[in-house]
Amino acid sequence: MNTITIPKNLIKNDDLVIIPRKEYENMKARMMPIFYLKGKNAKLLDKRVSEGIEEYRAGKMEDLNSFLKKEYPDFHKKYGN
Repeated sequence: MNTITIPKNLIKNDDLVIIPRKEYENMKARMMPIFYLKGKNAKLLDKRVSEGIEEYRAGKMEDLNSFLKKEYPDFHKKYGN
């Protein structure tokens, strides 16, 4: 059996996890990218999210099926829902 020594500065607050390389690569491939917005783009997104929350609370939301039928009438013909 091989022995390895891990420096203590890499094991802060028990945050060390050891997994096989193949499993790590699979997990990495499935991860969603993280984007950080700044300035005008961040404010626009915040505004759209706030408006969406207000509409949801006011009961102005429609379900996905009715939206698809209205906006994409041929969608149901192609995919049969």
